[in-house]
Amino acid sequence: MPPSKPKLKRKAQTSSSLSGNRTRAETMDYESLASFRFELRKFLAFSDAAAAKAGLTPQQHQALLTIKGFSSKIPVSIGELAKLLFIKHHTAVELVDRMTKLGLLSRVVDDTDARRALIKLTREGELRLRKLSKIHTAELGAVGPTLMKILKPFRPR
Repeated sequence: MPPSKPKLKRKAQTSSSLSGNRTRAETMDYESLASFRFELRKFLAFSDAAAAKAGLTPQQHQALLTIKGFSSKIPVSIGELAKLLFIKHHTAVELVDRMTKLGLLSRVVDDTDARRALIKLTREGELRLRKLSKIHTAELGAVGPTLMKILKPFRPR
């Protein structure tokens, strides 16, 4: 489990001492930005560990979630998966090949374009994703209030 927010020993500074004569709107809120990135990284570390415990790599977990989340009407193609995961097409092909061998995904030919392969989760892929999603939903429920507090300074007024 990743550590909680680090406790730093430092002299407290007020917003006015940090910004001189500048207004709050002109001052960059580095503490909130740093806290937000820290909480994101902590969540990602949690997610990576949960995926490993379920026998998946973080990228495989992301692929399962992306395929399920963006396949509401028609399955996603390998090209779409590559774009959604910010990976190259050939990397997505290799990822899908490995996950198909593990029994997590299946390919189907697109009825409208036989050159395209569409990807679907198998029963095993669905089961693993459901288990991981329950864990992730609980974790997001726990960190949600902290994230809302951190993001408050960035809301439009």
